[in-house]
Amino acid sequence: MLVEKIAAMLLLWSLCGMCGMVLAHADQPQPLSGEVKKLDGTPVDLAKYKGKVVLIVNVASRCGYTPQYTGLQKLYDTYKDKGLVVLGFPANEFGGQEPGSDADIAKFCSTKYGVTFDMFSKIIVKGPQKAPLYKTLTESATPPGEVAWNFEKFLIGREGGIVGRYKSGVAPEDAKLITAIEAELGKAG
Repeated sequence: MLVEKIAAMLLLWSLCGMCGMVLAHADQPQPLSGEVKKLDGTPVDLAKYKGKVVLIVNVASRCGYTPQYTGLQKLYDTYKDKGLVVLGFPANEFGGQEPGSDADIAKFCSTKYGVTFDMFSKIIVKGPQKAPLYKTLTESATPPGEVAWNFEKFLIGREGGIVGRYKSGVAPEDAKLITAIEAELGKAG
């Protein structure tokens, strides 16, 4: 009788623990919601990337970090079959380093860097007019706060939450970023 009561209490305790995890996960802001436009104007629902590991990067064509396009493309090529997507969001808030039109940006990325990962229409990533995606990213990431420069990276795990934030100086081939991506790819989707 005592054993049965203990077993029932343990079962109830473990179920409550799982409910708590589900509720905690449900309370986390989900950046993969809302609609954005690709460089060609095609609307995309960010929810289509749920279940994937997503690296979101604000990009610019005339920045000292622009050569990171090469590393981002390599990351995408290496891990896309395992579930990684890279999403590039051109922004012009930092030194006016992305002055071109969406068509200019598409041509530049394709011809100069052979970019095949998803690229989106230019958006605002800093300040009071920032896009809803970047509002969620900058308020929910650890540490929270405005994007500091071009090529800042946010890593979204398979469950849809932000699992990492990497400043511009963290190159796509940096071991800590690759380790984090591989860890997330190793989780069931």
